Amino acid sequence: MTKESLELLMHRDATLTEARLKEYYEEDEDIKVLLDAERYSLFAGGKRVRPVLVIEFCKLFGGREEAALPFACGLEMLHTASLIHDDLPCMDNDDLRRGKPTNHKVFGETMALLAGDSLLIGAFEAVASNRAVTPEIAANATAYLASCAGRYGMVGGQVMDLEGEHKKLTLDQLLKLHSMKTGALINSACVLGALAAGISPDSNAMRDVVTYAEKIGLAFQILDDLLDKIGNAEELGKNVGMDEEREKNTFLSFFSQEEAAEYAKRLTKEATEAIGRYPGSETLCDLALWLSKRTK
Repeated sequence: MTKESLELLMHRDATLTEARLKEYYEEDEDIKVLLDAERYSLFAGGKRVRPVLVIEFCKLFGGREEAALPFACGLEMLHTASLIHDDLPCMDNDDLRRGKPTNHKVFGETMALLAGDSLLIGAFEAVASNRAVTPEIAANATAYLASCAGRYGMVGGQVMDLEGEHKKLTLDQLLKLHSMKTGALINSACVLGALAAGISPDSNAMRDVVTYAEKIGLAFQILDDLLDKIGNAEELGKNVGMDEEREKNTFLSFFSQEEAAEYAKRLTKEATEAIGRYPGSETLCDLALWLSKRTK
């Protein structure tokens, strides 16, 4: 698949997800400010990589898009909630997100907090109420998403990140941090897509799905560390370790830029090998390669 074809497919999946996301909203003048705050961040753009993974893994195993979309929407709601909360003054205190003022800059800290809370709750409602799958699959998906989002997943990873701002982490701690903070939601996306297609949680196929997810999640974060520091992937110049402004630990604390890039390349290869034997896996293999070569 060419780069242009892949990006066209991703745009299609993103468009499907956004259309379905809009169906979760009814106008209510009494809570208009909350709805506006949620939608401000939920529809702020982005490539919708996680929903794309949900949809494409469902299709890989013969599932229907209709079964995947509620899971894709729930995951995107959860991801958006995490971004709103991450940007708050008590966390990263960011002024901009995707080139636009962050949620709390537009709606205030209190409403941003509530918008994130509402999206978080809405995420589980969307996943649990998926009528295009069996009640058992919906329950399994809800439980899996909760495990990836909570104390031993995304939230726990965020805590490790905050705690590590002013101390040096070991490589094992950094790997654990990113497997929880970033990797957990990528893991959820792939697993929920396979669940939507009826793949058993205990099957060999699901183990291959998880392997793919873990590898691309880690590669994604390594490339993020490179891009965050030098602006784009073609300007790898000087070695850096701790983020000088926030003293955050990065993979460049342990690897040179060349070593980090090679590590990400190796992880991507292992990801594609994990699912490459399944008919129709070309799209997901190409997506892994595309993610490893992005420049922003």
